[in-house]
Amino acid sequence: MCTLVFALSGTNVWRKKSMALTIKQKIKATKDVKRHEKDTGSSEYQIALFTEKIKKLTSHLKKNAKDFHSRRGLLKMVSKRKKLMEYLKRTDEKAYKTTIKKLGLKG
Repeated sequence: MCTLVFALSGTNVWRKKSMALTIKQKIKATKDVKRHEKDTGSSEYQIALFTEKIKKLTSHLKKNAKDFHSRRGLLKMVSKRKKLMEYLKRTDEKAYKTTIKKLGLKG
């Protein structure tokens, strides 16, 4: 997927759309689960980011069914999120339940 961008110099420039999350998307995805203002490493925060990335990749794969490299990345992300969720459940079950509820995941 490429988009045509009209640069300041008056020339047309093709830019590829990135599959990475923008800062606004990260803030929106993690605002409900942050422990404090500068939280970037808690399990809840990481689970929220993985969830948002998984949603984005899933929609990409619906359009591009033969993109096997992205599919592999999706499976790795799902696995990492699952491991983080198991860790959170084992260490702090209350936080696990609230995170599941806020993100709309199956428990």
